[in-house]
Amino acid sequence: MRFSAIETAEHWLSTPLFERVRPFASRIDAIASGEDDAAVAQRMAVVAFAIRVASAGLLFLSQAIIARWAGAFDYGIYVFVWTAMIILGSLSCLGFQTAVIRFLPAYRKNGETDLLRGLMTTSRLFVLAVATLIAVAGAAVVWLLGERIESYYVVPFVLAFTCLPMLALGEVLEGIARANNWPIRALAPTYIVRPTLMLAIVAATHVLGFEATASAAVFTAVVASYLTTILQLFVVSPDLGGTVPPGPRKTDLGQWVTVALPIFLVEGFFFMLTNADVLMVGFFRSPEEVAVYYAAVKVLALAHFVFFAVKTGVAQQFAANTAPEERAALRAFAGQTVGWTFWPTLAIGVVILVFGKFLLSLFGSGFTEGYPLLFVLIAGVVVRASVGPAESLLNMTGHQNACAAIFAIVLLLNIVLNMLFIPVYGLMGAAAASAIATVLEAALLLLFSYRRVGVVMFVWTPKRNAEAA
Repeated sequence: MRFSAIETAEHWLSTPLFERVRPFASRIDAIASGEDDAAVAQRMAVVAFAIRVASAGLLFLSQAIIARWAGAFDYGIYVFVWTAMIILGSLSCLGFQTAVIRFLPAYRKNGETDLLRGLMTTSRLFVLAVATLIAVAGAAVVWLLGERIESYYVVPFVLAFTCLPMLALGEVLEGIARANNWPIRALAPTYIVRPTLMLAIVAATHVLGFEATASAAVFTAVVASYLTTILQLFVVSPDLGGTVPPGPRKTDLGQWVTVALPIFLVEGFFFMLTNADVLMVGFFRSPEEVAVYYAAVKVLALAHFVFFAVKTGVAQQFAANTAPEERAALRAFAGQTVGWTFWPTLAIGVVILVFGKFLLSLFGSGFTEGYPLLFVLIAGVVVRASVGPAESLLNMTGHQNACAAIFAIVLLLNIVLNMLFIPVYGLMGAAAASAIATVLEAALLLLFSYRRVGVVMFVWTPKRNAEAA
């Protein structure tokens, strides 16, 4: 039986009160059962938001427990190694994790099932092979150069490289699920299952009496990643078989790579930009300071999941409406997504600043030193939220080259500023570098979204989008 907010409200509320809540109930019903682009995107975004809310709690809890379990020094080593591995896992996909979101809806809409089958099979095999080669090469380089890097990084890095293929495969499976409008199957493995497994493995390791070291922390992440991706593979694959009838596969690898490589640059620059400050702190400062900075970043992540939720819900809708005759609707819809991103991010940012010191204290003594960093970092996040999922709009409408150029410029600025600021100003320098680069990113995305797509992706200009539509 289908749930109806209107019917439920009418049954339980008095007539005057029902008339007041009727517009909200109608909106809920429209999102829950609507088939238009806005309803589908909002439904995806709501589910993604709910998952990210739960995930934020799980990730925060798991990181706080690992920090207390391993101590600041070993936690800082773990943070540096695992951050590098998450970046490499995304880069190993060579852009295919987002290219499937671009091509799959179009193939389904046009009835090109041969290409659809070929894309789903090729993307998984291709990414798995590339990631395996990178993992073997990376582990070999770390082992051979062991005497030239800090000894406490060698074993954790070699351990982490063993799960790189699983991280990359998980990214592609997430992309395929997102392209099919399966938000739970797309996001739950990485954001719910993996941190839950990490908590369970850490608890088991502690009970069994293993020493709390950086290598042990990396080992828990490796095991959790393998189990998560294998589970995701067995969940997503049967569902794909049910939506696509059996038949021949057609491969258009040249076209896919042509689109995927610029997206690879965008995703690579984006991940590097998102994590550049953590990596740069790892190069210039001690593991203890890396731990403090990363704890502040994890608290900040509570504000990031709004942007992520909206991006998850709208990317495939952008991709499905790229035809010239659909451009007006695309502009109007894209303009709406900015408000969905900005206002919740602003509200969460304020809450973080109020409770930030307490949240940092959960990581252990000394971590509250990162509280002043939150003011600078959150300012950058709020400015970034004011342009919504602009990079998704550019990527999904064929302007991935421009998007790649934007992130390359911003990443270069971020690295240069970190190199200048961190030696002089320490962790506050890293936070300032990240915030300044983020402001430039927002400005460039705003400019290119307007020039290339005709959409003013800014929170205080909704009427101009409507007029342009």
